[in-house]
Amino acid sequence: MSTLVIPQGSISSRDDAAKLRKAFKGIGCDTSKVIKILAHRNYEQRDLIQQEYETSFSEPLTKRMSSELHGNLKKAVLLWILDPATRDATALKQAINSPVPDLQAITEVICTRSPSQIRRFKEIYLSQFHSHLEKDIEVTAFGDHKKLLIQYVTTPRYDGPELDDLLVEKDAQELHKCSDNTLIRIFSERNSTHMAAVSQAYQSSFGHSLEKAIKKQTSSHFRGGLLTILRYAINPSYYFAKILRKSMKGIGTDDSRLLRVIVTRAEVDMVQIKAAYYSRYGRRLKTDVKSDTSGHYKDFLVALLGP
Repeated sequence: MSTLVIPQGSISSRDDAAKLRKAFKGIGCDTSKVIKILAHRNYEQRDLIQQEYETSFSEPLTKRMSSELHGNLKKAVLLWILDPATRDATALKQAINSPVPDLQAITEVICTRSPSQIRRFKEIYLSQFHSHLEKDIEVTAFGDHKKLLIQYVTTPRYDGPELDDLLVEKDAQELHKCSDNTLIRIFSERNSTHMAAVSQAYQSSFGHSLEKAIKKQTSSHFRGGLLTILRYAINPSYYFAKILRKSMKGIGTDDSRLLRVIVTRAEVDMVQIKAAYYSRYGRRLKTDVKSDTSGHYKDFLVALLGP
């Protein structure tokens, strides 16, 4: 469920484009006005604003924002203005091209998306960056983590709610052996509904959780990939609540992770994530974001979090 607050009444993309142009003109950018408009428009509205802006002023809105905005606010707004599939493709390319590839970000984006979402962002990745995602993963990741990611983006998966109880039980028994090849095969071939059921079956059969077994038998980024798939399958809201908490806990803030999760989930399930965050940590997500960020960057993220 989206938290996005859309103004009541008719919204004119032409008026919004004109207001943005005015915000950019003169000495300095009226950043508050940019946030007031863009943080309160859904994707379809943002797309129309971009079309109107380029038609009216003969330059892409993204190009102008790149020169007017700065720092984490710029990163967040430029990601926000994209459609979801292009946003995922862009986030993946940025993570791959980072001086030290951000394997955590690559894992998070790939392993929390449905088969149809993966197909779509792979198409856009190829058309935008002229490279196959699988090939870029091949030279970026390593070992069993690389195998898991490549299998996850190439293996077709049924994405419906129906369950095969016999297959659930069979997978639970096979996973008890915890061989790497079995883990990769099952985790990349099964959908979230199935994996959540496997987790329950595993607990019932062996008296301890599948997560505990994975932590004991695997390590490093491979373990991270398996746990991402499993935790997201069991409870997506709690998964992202935990990621957000990690991004702000301790000294310093992992801004790239914080803004990526808020931007990509704001129009999807942020209401549930905020509830899960409060349930798990006894703290309001918005309060923590306010205390860990500042300036216009803080204002933008808080606007996306909604009331």
